[in-house]
Amino acid sequence: MKIGINGVGIAGPTLAYWLREYGHEPVLFENADRLRTEGYVVDFWGLGYNVAERMGIIGDLRAKATEQERLSFVDRHGKEIAHLDTGKVREQWNGRFVTVPRGAICQAVFDACGEVRAEFGVHIAGIEERADGVEAVLSDSRTERFDAIVGADGLHSAIRELVFGPSSQFEHFLDAYVAAYRGSDYPHVNPGWYVAHSIENRWAARIQRFDGVTVILLVFRAGLLDHEPRHDEVKAALRQVYDGMGWEVPEMLGYLDEGPLYFDRVSQIRMPAWSKGHVTLVGDAAACPSLLAGEGTGLAMTEAYVLAGELHAAGGDVALAFRRHEEKLSAFVAGEQKGALIFRSFFAPSSRLGVAARNLITRLAALPGSRRSSLGAQSHPSRSRIIGLAPRPLGNLVGGLPATARLSTGREACYFSHRSPCCSL
Repeated sequence: MKIGINGVGIAGPTLAYWLREYGHEPVLFENADRLRTEGYVVDFWGLGYNVAERMGIIGDLRAKATEQERLSFVDRHGKEIAHLDTGKVREQWNGRFVTVPRGAICQAVFDACGEVRAEFGVHIAGIEERADGVEAVLSDSRTERFDAIVGADGLHSAIRELVFGPSSQFEHFLDAYVAAYRGSDYPHVNPGWYVAHSIENRWAARIQRFDGVTVILLVFRAGLLDHEPRHDEVKAALRQVYDGMGWEVPEMLGYLDEGPLYFDRVSQIRMPAWSKGHVTLVGDAAACPSLLAGEGTGLAMTEAYVLAGELHAAGGDVALAFRRHEEKLSAFVAGEQKGALIFRSFFAPSSRLGVAARNLITRLAALPGSRRSSLGAQSHPSRSRIIGLAPRPLGNLVGGLPATARLSTGREACYFSHRSPCCSL
């Protein structure tokens, strides 16, 4: 089959890799004129880690990874008031847990695609359904026929708009904004630490990458602004929101002009169905859990892996493949989205009492003997539905889990620390 994929981020190239492995013809399109390798830092583990391992790219990722040892909350004067030993999380996952720039994952996944055709500066701008496939109208006015088209173009998916209608139907704003940018010579350094300071409605944090560059993350509640800032208003809006905040925040704001600035709404995408005709969505385009969910990168890779397998197994019946893909993942993804709603309050509590409660919970989680209870035993029953997918079963994808991370039912346990803020830088 010939599959057109709109979007060269994480999900798109992962899908292309596996389709090529199964003997199909994927074609990648990307609106940007080059591969985007900037971005924040993510914790990479679980099913996504195992998909990457099967792709042979874990060595590349580990070469650009850092081992985070501590999540530290500080007051306005820089004094630590709560912490978590994040090294224990890595131990629980038998070392199969890395903190790596998202751009490094993009690069590694794309490089793994080899000779897959990829067109940058070109995107799918129109879609016409045919009885035996779909005709794509490209942004440079060319047309091309595909057996199916996949929108892997993120939260603000153009394919979703074309096929399903305005994003306002599906985007659920979580009342927060996020900004991420870098400080190449940032003066305050704590290697292996994620350091954060928050007051009601605002969060500021930093983490050092493998190359010594500091990544700065700001999360704040939307009510602090009277309107969503336009592109040319973002820096002024951030300075307004964080004006007067203590700790290192004034210095952090001084780096806003250094380089690329990522700014966006914190939103989820919730759709009644991910496919229509010969078109489907994958990753954030289909079911963005929001940046606060902490597992978006791995989730995108898992979804793409499953979709490629189902397309291959269906023998040309794309409707069947799309249905099986959604059946096996929709409940799992919905669970991830629910978790993100909880962690909005972790990042930006709406009151001083909320900040104090979050810090208290963090301190309790760090107490000796509290590891099992504080790291939780909230199960993800829907994860069991991912096991046993054709043509490459995902059963082995959970093989990296430690015995302590399995419930008596054999399902994975979800731990509090696995959704640490490090996941969302």
